[in-house]
Amino acid sequence: MSDTASDAEDILGIAAAWHKEGEQVAIATVTSTWGSSPRRVGSRMAVTASGRIAGSVSGGCIEGAVAEAAQRSIETGTPQRLDYGVTDERAWEVGLACGGKVSVFVEKLS
Repeated sequence: MSDTASDAEDILGIAAAWHKEGEQVAIATVTSTWGSSPRRVGSRMAVTASGRIAGSVSGGCIEGAVAEAAQRSIETGTPQRLDYGVTDERAWEVGLACGGKVSVFVEKLS
């Protein structure tokens, strides 16, 4: 089993435990990447209505925005696809060697 699969299963286990405790939980999953991306497809982050977070979808760069989107999905029950990226030209300005894109799917556990 790869580390990514193991990490994903750990996040799902944590999310399931939080849900069992009565927390409302959303799961964010990296669905596609292009270019420079710190996390692989399948990487996950769990977010609760009370603000607990486990896992990562970006190594920190978009975590806050994804957590906010997860909170909206918990409130509305509506899943979301989020797209983030930086062009090669802008990458140098923000300290990256090259640009990249990442898509994340967020959904509430029911």
